Amino acid sequence: MTGVSDTIDAFHRGGFHVVQPRGRGHRSGMDAMLLAALVCDDRAIKVADLGAGAGAAGLAVASRLPKAEVVLFERSAEMAGYARRSIALPENAHMTGRVSVVEADVTLTAKARNEAGLTDEIFHHVIMNPPFNDAGDRRTPDALKAEAHAMTDGLFESWIRTAGAIMVPGGQLSLIARAESIAEVIAACGRRFGGIEITAIHPREGENAVRILVTAIKGSRARLSLRAPFIMHEESTHKFSPFVDDLNNGRAAYPRLSRSRNRTAA
Repeated sequence: MTGVSDTIDAFHRGGFHVVQPRGRGHRSGMDAMLLAALVCDDRAIKVADLGAGAGAAGLAVASRLPKAEVVLFERSAEMAGYARRSIALPENAHMTGRVSVVEADVTLTAKARNEAGLTDEIFHHVIMNPPFNDAGDRRTPDALKAEAHAMTDGLFESWIRTAGAIMVPGGQLSLIARAESIAEVIAACGRRFGGIEITAIHPREGENAVRILVTAIKGSRARLSLRAPFIMHEESTHKFSPFVDDLNNGRAAYPRLSRSRNRTAA
């Protein structure tokens, strides 16, 4: 049951549903679905969704990949509650037992991080959609949304450090971010991750990029690759391009260029 302050939203054309706050907080959409599409792995894998919110991206992975076990890590107790309610929906019964929620701050380090459930070297994939609003952006009066969207100094460094700690050697990091964050993302990957692959997302032909999709492999020494960009909408329309529509609706994944060289032992 939802209240007047909640909605139940269908994703992947009804493939799964998410309980979200109505008119406040962070409401998931296209970004979460594109992030989930970066996990292209049909083995029995463990996936961590850092800063999961109501769980849309992690649930999208679990819904599309029947062998995937997903842990949703969320600092906000309120949003973690939405994630638990999402998991419990009858429409999500096909994921029963494969998705769980842990309330934890992903910026914790060392012993505190492990004690919070962010355990060292157990995940094959870590996905994240970190807060992206710069300090100079107009602040929202919605406290729940501000918590989800407000970027702090060193954010990518702390989130990617945690990703590296909880991931098995050879595991894959996947994230979506604003295009202007590219330098911080690359710097945060540092020596932890290599084989970085970056795809710019443009609304339409001739328009500047608004997002980047990034994947990288723990411990890899491969060089960075800039992939062909995504054009979201067909010319002069709001209609998604066929491939983007397939990614958004869980009909396709977006594998790495070097996928065959980067598969880790199950």
